[in-house]
Amino acid sequence: MTSSFPEIPFNPVGRGFRGWPMPSSVPAGMRLELSRAMLLTGQEARFEEWMEMLNARYDECVATLSQERMAFEATFVNQEADGSWWMYHVQLGSTQSPGLVTDNDLDRDHEAFARATKHAGWEELQPKFMLCPEPVREALIDAARD
Repeated sequence: MTSSFPEIPFNPVGRGFRGWPMPSSVPAGMRLELSRAMLLTGQEARFEEWMEMLNARYDECVATLSQERMAFEATFVNQEADGSWWMYHVQLGSTQSPGLVTDNDLDRDHEAFARATKHAGWEELQPKFMLCPEPVREALIDAARD
């Protein structure tokens, strides 16, 4: 990376990280997470292929949410001042979520793209506040239930 800014370090949490404590605004039994990971150098186009694959297979993605007990997920990408590219992923799900379940072709493809595109692990940003109207809140809680 050629930049007048110092390189941003990537410090993923360890495998034993159980997550940040949830603020009182997050419904009981749910986890709000914002994670980020640095893309591997030169893999920006591969990242775009990954996101295009997920968008093209949207219905398959939605079908995995109930097994993973996820109510909401979204992914973003940003080029930082030092020139590095980072992906950000926000999700809201049950504290009982098993995480990514790779018993289907979509999630196996998803995992393969992740390994080829980003550094292993995630930095976890600490949640402080969640806000949504009550009908949306109830729908999110229902979506993350068994």
